[in-house]
Order: sequence, then structure tokens, then C-alpha cells
Amino acid sequence: MFEIDSLKIKSHRREYTVDFCNLNKELLNFYDDSTRIIIDSNIYKKYPIFEQYFDASSMYIIEANEQTKTLETCQEIISFLISSNFKRNHKLLAIGGGITQDVTAFTASVIYRGVEWEFMPTTLLAQADSCIGSKSSINFLDTKNALGTFYPPSHINCCPEFLKTLNTDDIKSGVGEMLHYYLIENSQLISSFVNDYNNILSNPVEYLSKYVAESLRIKKNMIEKDEFDQNERRVFNYGHTFGHAIESISDYQISHGLAVTIGMNLANYVSLRKGFIDKDEYEELHSAIEMNLIDYRVPADLQKEYHSLLMKDKKNVDNCIVCVLPYGIGDIRVTKITDHQELKNIIHEYMSGNLCL
Repeated sequence: MFEIDSLKIKSHRREYTVDFCNLNKELLNFYDDSTRIIIDSNIYKKYPIFEQYFDASSMYIIEANEQTKTLETCQEIISFLISSNFKRNHKLLAIGGGITQDVTAFTASVIYRGVEWEFMPTTLLAQADSCIGSKSSINFLDTKNALGTFYPPSHINCCPEFLKTLNTDDIKSGVGEMLHYYLIENSQLISSFVNDYNNILSNPVEYLSKYVAESLRIKKNMIEKDEFDQNERRVFNYGHTFGHAIESISDYQISHGLAVTIGMNLANYVSLRKGFIDKDEYEELHSAIEMNLIDYRVPADLQKEYHSLLMKDKKNVDNCIVCVLPYGIGDIRVTKITDHQELKNIIHEYMSGNLCL
């Protein structure tokens, strides 16, 4: 079970609560005929309780992948809602991971100029990270997360049972995001998290409780100060500039959290080569994430395209690539990179495996 029973989050729109609870009919009784369900097809198949409890006409089932995280999917959901007599005083319930969350939150923010929505996160990444923070992001054409809004849910129910049916890659993806929070704050739980890594993979429900709570605590403290990602919160993009481009260049064969883990390692190497950290600091950072790293290198013939993807990142300004780099342990800063050739050379070193340590 989880370390805490609930967590309150302050937002520009409302204060909302994350409840850590069991998945049962008593929980589902809170949703009546006015609720429309947006549910991941995998969750719908694995958990018969949703088919048993909710009428089929109230559910929209989606294939949750990067190819469906689009404006077209949101338009299809809006058509479903209007045709099912959905009203402004009704609510949406998203059941799934981050992609289900994104399309539901975006849809809720635009239909009828905004309706209430709730979230039941089913992945570790969603439970430990994306469920709070207000952001929704959808892809547009060939640009990842080009469109989005800040539109928090009115309530979140985190049920640990969902973690039992996740595969190892899903757990590792969530671990990648959790690690990035721990490194940003230099959390006291880093060492025990690393030591518990294999136990987490084999028995996530038993071992993840305090680590999920710590991840959400770190994020809560930051988003309540900077909900709109203008100042302090920008450091949460550590690993994400490089990671998003890795997701794209791999045609999304590498999951988000694993791509972020690679992205953190690459960011650390860029910092080392630019003189922001020394070798000992690089190796300390590397030791905290190496158990979650996968053996992936962008091939030489795709590195030009990889740099182009970095140039399209939504955080960039003018002709600068804006990324988040470590300047020491627990000292993570937003950094503008103007020397593109130097960055290309460093990335080539990293991707070729010829690191200059």
C-alpha cells in the first residue's frame, strides 16, 4: 500500500486531491450516468470491473500510443461526447496512463470552454509523476507535445493494484521519471531507491510506496510555486530535451521514462564536457541512474536528424537549444546552448561510445 492516504495540490483553477485507495465497486460508485469514461484499451481488457460497472455507451476506448496523442483523437472524443448528450455540468474520467491523461485533459479544457475531469492513473509514471501538475500535451504533425493546456483534474484516485499488471519496461519507465526528481532535489532516498531497484521491478506494489510519495512531494512543492512552467519548474525538464528527441528518433520504441534516463545521462555528459561538473560529479550522477539505462545509441546516420529534433523542442528560444544541465550534485539549471557545432560534437562522442572522461 501507499505511504500516505492523500495529498492536496494547490492550483490556479482549484485545489485538488490525490487519494491512494483500492480499486473496487465502492470507488466506482462515485461516478454516475453523467460521467463519460476515456479508457486505455489495455486497461479495459485487463480489468473486467470497468465493463461490469460502466455502460458501454458511456465509454470511449482508445489505443494509447504516441500516434493517437493527437488533435484528431481529441476531435473524435469530442464528437463522441456531443453525440452521447454530454453536458457542461457533466464530467470526464480518464483511466489509463499519461497518454490517456493528455488527450482527456486537453479535451476537457476545450469542450464547452472547460468541463470537470478526474483521473485514475494506471501506470507508475502517471502515479508518481504526471497525475499532478496541470499540464496536458498532444503531438501535432511531427512535433512532440506541440499543443497543450494547463488544466488540472478535480480529483485523482491512485490504486496500487494497477502496478501488478505492468511489465518490467513500464516499471522502468516510471523509475526514470522518479530518478529525475530525486536527482534534481538530491533526495535522501536516492541510495535506498538504487538499492531497492531489483525489488521494485519484481514486487512494485510492496516496495514503491515511499518512493511514489517522495516523487509527488518533490513535484508538489515545485508546481505550487510555479504551476505555469515559467521559472523554478523548468528544471523538471532535466533529461527531457534529449529524451524527447530519443523517443522520436526511435519511432517511440523507447518509452518516455527510459528515454529520459538516457537524456539525463547525456545531459550529464554535456555538462562534463562543457566544464560545468567534474569527473567525480559525473560518475556520482551516472551511478544513480546506470541501473535504469538501456544500451541505446543514435546511429551516426541519424544524428543530423536527432539535432534537428532538438532544434524543434518547444522550450527553445531564438536560435538557442534550451536544456537543463547539472552544475553539481543537486544543482540543476536551465541552460541556453548557442554553439550548435560543439553540442553536435559532444553528442557524437556520447552516441559513438567514445566518451572523454
